[in-house]
Amino acid sequence: MTDQQKTAPNEAELARAREVLDHISTSYAAKMVGQAELRTSLLVALIAGGHILLESVPGLAKTTAAMTLADTVQASFKRIQCTPDLMPSDITGNQIYDASTGSFRTVLGPVHANFVLLDEINRSSAKTQSAMLEAMQERQTTIGGEVHRLPRPFLVIATQNPIEQEGTYELPEAQLDRFLLKEIVSYPSPQDEFEILTRIDSGALDPDNHVASSASLDDVALLHDVAARIHVSEAIRNYIVGLTYVTRNPGPYIGEERARYIKYGASPRGSIAFLQAARALALIQGRTHVIPEDVRELRYLVLRHRVLLTFEAEADGVRSEELIDAIFAAVPTP
Repeated sequence: MTDQQKTAPNEAELARAREVLDHISTSYAAKMVGQAELRTSLLVALIAGGHILLESVPGLAKTTAAMTLADTVQASFKRIQCTPDLMPSDITGNQIYDASTGSFRTVLGPVHANFVLLDEINRSSAKTQSAMLEAMQERQTTIGGEVHRLPRPFLVIATQNPIEQEGTYELPEAQLDRFLLKEIVSYPSPQDEFEILTRIDSGALDPDNHVASSASLDDVALLHDVAARIHVSEAIRNYIVGLTYVTRNPGPYIGEERARYIKYGASPRGSIAFLQAARALALIQGRTHVIPEDVRELRYLVLRHRVLLTFEAEADGVRSEELIDAIFAAVPTP
């Protein structure tokens, strides 16, 4: 069904979506200090129905952010600490023999939750990482030949530590591409860090002090439905396609000197990610249509893990964000 065939969100739906988003943001802010970009990224992933990869040094409240978001929408939450000895069945589940009945029974793994935090995903082996592919893409697991559907919404929030590489396994391209967004979580400002200390003294950040639920899973379903009907014009679609095309054929557009740093460009999942995430961002900002600024604002989140760099880029200290900016500069804005 095309945008033209879909029924655009009416004022009442937009008002209700705005109310739900305001409630979620308020509850989130009660536990989280600062990190406005992280909040927006998590909301975009939730509304768009995608998954998100968070990268940062330890101690920047990634786990707290995931748990807080789950609390705000009355969602089930599971945390999986990834280690080299973690087995695929530890994530998806297994069949256990029940001696009392003489039969096997299925025990579902922690991936069967609305929000799944994969902490330090790059510490798990390639075999275990691959076990997540079916769950993330197909939203189901297969245990003993039986298919088990995952709950809706289903959001995987994976974290990785960029500075501690001993005992880690680099995420393969196929796994990276299944994350709608990749967010780099930065250190808090001095003012935010002072506020963190104040809230610790007050007990507001106590792990047992959960935020009050301010939305339901039905409210999340409403956000999904309204976002899916946000209008994306043909000009914006062509803009998205043009951007992803240039990531694959950068030479004529950003110059061979820069293009040699790009090993691979974005797959069609990059275009799909822009489309879905831009709709979600437009809804967060209270609009019924996507504008070019939505796509531009999402450029790092969508492309930093899809524009893969050569060894030369790493040796020369070239960051993917620099090349993404060059690509956006080369493609005319509609």
